[in-house]
Amino acid sequence: MAFSPAELAVVRAAAGREGMSAAGWVGRQVMAVAQQVLVPVSADRADVLRELVQARAGLREVAVRLDALGADGTAGAALGEVLVDVRAAVVRVDVATVAVMRERRARS
Repeated sequence: MAFSPAELAVVRAAAGREGMSAAGWVGRQVMAVAQQVLVPVSADRADVLRELVQARAGLREVAVRLDALGADGTAGAALGEVLVDVRAAVVRVDVATVAVMRERRARS
């Protein structure tokens, strides 16, 4: 495999983070892709993955808030606010997930 100096720097940094040689790290990545353990995502889909990560974090926060509402029995008006946030987070996750599914289907 051949890398530009900038690409090699990125590979070396990634390998270093995992305590591996650049060749070992590249070999592991190549095998993971070949065995379909690691599925490369096009650069234009990075925004979709970021959205999924943000939505997931939002849903985790909502779950914590829901747990807190149930703990003391004073759900009342606060529950309505949490449900609005839940609906918005679910929509974000749905949209992002469908986009990722379309991307994977296009490569199949």
